Formats: sequence, C-alpha cells, structure tokens
Amino acid sequence: MNEHEKLNYVEFPSRDLAATKAFFEKAFGWRFVDYGPDYAAFSGQGLDGGFFRAEQASSTDNGAALLVFYSQQLEGTLAKVVAAGGAVVRPIFAFPGGRRFHFTEPCGNEFAVWSDVSA
Repeated sequence: MNEHEKLNYVEFPSRDLAATKAFFEKAFGWRFVDYGPDYAAFSGQGLDGGFFRAEQASSTDNGAALLVFYSQQLEGTLAKVVAAGGAVVRPIFAFPGGRRFHFTEPCGNEFAVWSDVSA
C-alpha cells in the first residue's frame, strides 16, 4: 500500500542482473519483473524495489544505507544465503536486542539479516 511520505521503493545497482536475480530467487524466493535488459523490479518483500545495471555496488564501506532482513531462524537464513552464492562479510554477532550477520549478493551489494535474541 502506498502511504503519503513513507518509504515506498528502493533501487540497487547490479553488474550482472541475471546473477543478482538468481541469488534472490534461490535465497529468499523473490520473483522479478524485467523492464528491458537493464532493470528488474521486485515487490511484496516488505519494501518494493529494483536492480539497475551499473558497475557500482551498495556497501556500508562506501557510505551506503544498509537494508536489513528479519529472520526467525538466523542460522537457517545464513545457510540459505551461502547456498545461493552470497558471501558473509560479517559473521553472526550480538547487538542490544538481537543478533545479525552481513552478506553480499554476487554483485557486491551488502545486506544484513537480524533476529531477536530468543530466535
């Protein structure tokens, strides 16, 4: 649902749209709609968005915002990320209120996954 002045959409660069799409399809079950050869959109994932063809990557090391997934089973999600070709860049660590890890998808975009302390 679109809400006035609320975050609605996010876009990420991708050097290889096919590799990025394959990763998110395998790891998280995402589906994409292609808009020409240089853009693929996703929806229904908590925040809609897309990937555009570019040589850059979104990383906290270069000041990019970090988008964070929630998981009820952190180790299980980590295993799915690795099996789909993701690279863990920060192993599971504790923070006040939970635990999380950071990963990059095959084109280098960084994401994180967190879970409650009890999960």
